[in-house]
Amino acid sequence: MQRSRFDPDPSRPVYVISVAARIVAVHPRTLRIYEDEGLIEPARTPTNIRLYSDHDVRRILWIRHLTQDRGVNLAGVRILFELEERLGVRILEALSDEWTAGDCADAAAPSLRDSTGPDPEAATSVPPAPRPRSAP
Repeated sequence: MQRSRFDPDPSRPVYVISVAARIVAVHPRTLRIYEDEGLIEPARTPTNIRLYSDHDVRRILWIRHLTQDRGVNLAGVRILFELEERLGVRILEALSDEWTAGDCADAAAPSLRDSTGPDPEAATSVPPAPRPRSAP
């Protein structure tokens, strides 16, 4: 089946950095940092202008979700993306489904323990990380 001229192709790079940054609500410098860290690889024009596709925008939204909502650092995000590529499995989408269904730790813990591991009821809970102080 042939695509018409108006059918969107999510892999087609169309957004310049300022537009992509506005779509995902970050500063353009943040997108450059993600590129420097190897998390995204935007296409380049012959004049070296970065162009982002819908796939790139979706990946940036995943990076933002993992770093801001889940507390994963950029190195951890890179490892998660590499695992997805190596295994050919959509790990992040599966985790997202678990997170929305309930607490990720409760859902993932049984699969990560063996039968000889410690009793989960006996484990002490970890207090939440302190919130940053606001400027006076």
